Amino acid sequence: MNTRRVAVASFVGTAIEFYDFYLYGTAAALVLNSAFFPTLSPVAGSLAAFSTFAVAFIARPLGALLFGHLGDRRGRKSTLVASLLVMGLSTVAIGLLPGYAQIGVAAPVLLTLLRFLQGLGLGGEWGGATLLANECAPANRKGWYSTFPQVGPAVGFALASGSFLVLSTTLGDEAFREWGWRVPFLASAVLVLFGLKVRLTIAETPEFARLVQDRERSSKPLVDMLRETPTRLMSAGGAIVVCYVLFYVSTTFGLAYATKTLHEQRDDVLLDQIAAVAAMALATVIACRAADRFGRKPVLVTGCLAALAAGFTLPDGHPVFALAAMGWVYGPLGAFLPELFPARFRYSASSFAYNLGGVLGGALAPTIATYLVAAHGPRAIGWYVAAAAAVSVACVLLLPETYKARSRPTSVRL
Repeated sequence: MNTRRVAVASFVGTAIEFYDFYLYGTAAALVLNSAFFPTLSPVAGSLAAFSTFAVAFIARPLGALLFGHLGDRRGRKSTLVASLLVMGLSTVAIGLLPGYAQIGVAAPVLLTLLRFLQGLGLGGEWGGATLLANECAPANRKGWYSTFPQVGPAVGFALASGSFLVLSTTLGDEAFREWGWRVPFLASAVLVLFGLKVRLTIAETPEFARLVQDRERSSKPLVDMLRETPTRLMSAGGAIVVCYVLFYVSTTFGLAYATKTLHEQRDDVLLDQIAAVAAMALATVIACRAADRFGRKPVLVTGCLAALAAGFTLPDGHPVFALAAMGWVYGPLGAFLPELFPARFRYSASSFAYNLGGVLGGALAPTIATYLVAAHGPRAIGWYVAAAAAVSVACVLLLPETYKARSRPTSVRL
């Protein structure tokens, strides 16, 4: 298999899908409350917008089960194409959706449905992209190969924030709120077409091809993962909780808090977040390399402890430290989670674990943070992140080290 195509396909897919996913979080913090919940107070409107934001996290484990089953039965490549289409079409539809002023209560109802479909598509993306990289990697470089899909979300977020920043600086506030916010959603159509072109040119992974050849595919991957590895599945989901808490408190909640409570300029806050995501991407790359050299668990535990400390810099401080800590935890998970499960139900198990962590950590993070700050002040955010870090450390310690458990090597080099 062409290694450059593997790298590009795993990176491009996650970048596009997370661009689509993060667009909604940015729009929820900036404009969706007024466009779809204008009859509510500003605080109640923000909470309503963040609630629709959470719907996608409920859908993500369902998407993981659906696309995971297809990925373990039909193959990684075709499943990745399907998940990209689901995400892309629902994102474009959000950009075309009339607001409350045009169609009344149907607007937030349809918005919630489309957000659910976004979550369904993303639920199948991460597992397939990381398997594409992981199953084409030499046994001693799986951490490094996982860099490509793991950096994709940072790039996707930077693109999402950057697109809103450009529109915010070039349009007046009224034009931005009336129609400008829709442009990034509609632009997703171009990105999805490019992603599809890349993914349709790749071959199936060597490990899945071997499963087909040896007739070792699971006929019931969901049943097998629940029967054979239930404790490992739950612990793997818990290991990623702190990533999601830290990320969405720093970005979605942080954007709303800085612009509406601290009255900072929207453009300045978006620039700060783009800089912080650049630090996250750099930390992700370094952590992936470190995971191949020192092992997955030492890097993950170190990152969780850094995340605990970073929580107390929020929400009044610059998010760069918080997102750098998040990247340090996030990077090794691209190799660690797939390595925990056998190939015959790996897509289902790693996808479900990843998205379970998303539900537990990210679904209500902006809502919980909004409540905690209102009830107990900004200091409460630190304790919230610290609790999430404690959960993730405990789960990582329960899991086995995987970097020395070498799977069958391939001839691929990168």
